[in-house]
Amino acid sequence: MSRVATRSQLSSDDYLTWEREQPARHEYFRGEVFAMAGGSLRHNALCSNVHAALNRELRARGCVVLTSDQRVGASERDRYVYPDVSAVCGEARTEPGTKDVLANPTILVEVLSSSTEQFDRGAKWDGYQRLESLTDYVLVSQAEPHVEHFLRDHGGTWRYRSARAGEVIVLSNGVELDVDTIFAGVMTLAGD
Repeated sequence: MSRVATRSQLSSDDYLTWEREQPARHEYFRGEVFAMAGGSLRHNALCSNVHAALNRELRARGCVVLTSDQRVGASERDRYVYPDVSAVCGEARTEPGTKDVLANPTILVEVLSSSTEQFDRGAKWDGYQRLESLTDYVLVSQAEPHVEHFLRDHGGTWRYRSARAGEVIVLSNGVELDVDTIFAGVMTLAGD
């Protein structure tokens, strides 16, 4: 998915009011608004596969897995983003004064695109690290069967692991994400 700056210098409250009236999604970062373009077939299939795998494993654990339509507030009203997949374990909380901004995601997943990879690894990741509820951040490559995983340990330190074809990622709650399952049938689709 790509990002294109469309508006600047909006307050977070003005952004939320404006965004709720828009037919397309926009992310917000320190006063600037970025239009979110659609993803490639491969991007969308990877999102779908990750969503299905997480939903299958997490539902019985009291978690809810959400699509890319879910807005997440990161960094105290400084950033509003739409992760490709998010999950919340336990009771979902919204940002005070809203009904549509998830405040306590447990797991966030981004499928990398050439136009968003720098942001997903940089400013977006910086904001995600500030979410006290977040235990797992997962990055999925479109170029090859490769998944990167950042896990927050009990001391608050982020640990990194990378997995390729034939390997699994183990999330903080013990759920395994199989790289082969995530990439099943998608590499023949057009990517970005």
